[in-house]
Amino acid sequence: MMTLGFVSAILPELSLSEVCEFASHSGFDCVELMCWPAGRAERRYAGITHVDVTSCTKSDAQRVLETVRSKEIAISGLGYYPNALSADAAEAKKAAEHIKKVIKASAMLGINQMNSFIGRDPKKSIDDNWPAFLKTWKPIIKFAEDQGVRVGIENCPMYFSKDEWPAGKNLAISPAIWQRMFNDIPSKNFGLNYDPSHLVWQQMDHLAPMRQFKDKLFHVHAKDALVDKHRLDQVGILATPLEYHLPKLPGLGEIDWGRFYSVLGDTGYVGAVCIEVEDRAYEKNLDSRKAALLQSGQYLRNFMP
Repeated sequence: MMTLGFVSAILPELSLSEVCEFASHSGFDCVELMCWPAGRAERRYAGITHVDVTSCTKSDAQRVLETVRSKEIAISGLGYYPNALSADAAEAKKAAEHIKKVIKASAMLGINQMNSFIGRDPKKSIDDNWPAFLKTWKPIIKFAEDQGVRVGIENCPMYFSKDEWPAGKNLAISPAIWQRMFNDIPSKNFGLNYDPSHLVWQQMDHLAPMRQFKDKLFHVHAKDALVDKHRLDQVGILATPLEYHLPKLPGLGEIDWGRFYSVLGDTGYVGAVCIEVEDRAYEKNLDSRKAALLQSGQYLRNFMP
């Protein structure tokens, strides 16, 4: 059976207990909890720490579980989305090391699911990034296997700001690349945290990949995208994506969520679908962000089996 939750990054000012209380009171089944290292982040939705895994002990894990279970909520996965292939070697090393800490914490919590990005040097081609991908991710996935944890890679190109120019900071942007990733690192613990919205603004089919990679669907994000065709005709596909599209709440963009859930159900998927709010129209304050989650949850429940 599918479960409905949300990504905790949209509620950064709330504690773990407060996030779980809101989720429970609002009728959600689960939450994907953010596990960034404590400190300031340079980009939106990053740097949020609802579970600190830096030096997570068994007693720390037990306290997290007690907090979550007391609200009758499940953890769908632990999330941390850095650039482990950064051109800055120190940044890349720090990201890879923390990814392993999140994996270890996921095992300690009995969740056995963590979600991340592959990363990328945006000034290099896919082929030129590939050696670093293999060198970095082969040991990470081996570590995940040893811990019994699945790693779901989100398919966001991370190509929205000047520092991400010209090719974005995540390799895992298309079905062709996913296939290459899974061929080169064949593991039952290596899969996708699937977000259909990123295929929409790339002018790609967002339904077919769910069938093609049905055995690799580990976790799902529910986010929509609105493509401004008039603006796209003015700036073209070589413009940065936010020049012609907007992230939106489910139901306010291009995706037919009835068809989406129909295909997702046909694949046999029984995991979490977590709402990811990145809609600026709902980011005025905490109340409006909570309202975004409530609206999205009410809408998506119409299609859930």
